[in-house]
Amino acid sequence: MQTWQKYAAEVLGTFVLVGIGTGTMLGIGAAQEPGTVAISLAFGFALIAALYMVGRVSGGHFNPAVSLGAFLDRRISASDMLWYWVSQVVGALIASMAFAWILSGTAVASTYTQINRAAVDELGGFIAETVFSAIFVMAILVLAKSRAHTKYLGMGITYSAIHLIGLNFTGASVNPARTFAPALVGDTWDGFWLFVAGPMLGAALGWVLYRVIVVGDTDFADDIDDIADSVTG
Repeated sequence: MQTWQKYAAEVLGTFVLVGIGTGTMLGIGAAQEPGTVAISLAFGFALIAALYMVGRVSGGHFNPAVSLGAFLDRRISASDMLWYWVSQVVGALIASMAFAWILSGTAVASTYTQINRAAVDELGGFIAETVFSAIFVMAILVLAKSRAHTKYLGMGITYSAIHLIGLNFTGASVNPARTFAPALVGDTWDGFWLFVAGPMLGAALGWVLYRVIVVGDTDFADDIDDIADSVTG
């Protein structure tokens, strides 16, 4: 398998994830008020579909936070992580631009992960995105080690569960690429920082929880040295 195939898989997988997830929001919204359950299931099913399509090619990240978690666990290199991030942003942008062309930029803006300020402020939203992302990334790190094909179902179910609780707080981004695409295409940036900082911090926290609870590693000195060496080359 050639290296470019991994990046192409991340583009396609992220396109499927963002396309089906935000497309469901737009489709439901055209007829009635979007439903939390329907949108949550759509994102989970979209992830499952993308994983079964190309998960074996790239590892099926489709999310910069997941790629960060995989890098911290030394499953991918620093170079691969950066190219995965680029690929994920490209895939998400293609999905959002397609809807902007079919519908409008205003329609795409409605799929942005808005903070429910009646429930939480930006700090609360940041904490929520951090916690949601930590749970998701930890689950991915655990499930990715399984040889069973049903592991993809577990990943999708986890993603849906996070949306069920998170949609009414922050829109349940847990994915900077998923938020960045409608932000750029729809020109809406409300609280954007927390949809980047929260998931990335959550990825690091999820990795720590995985190493301590699942692996039983409580000495991070060697991990930090390995990560530093992989960054500096």
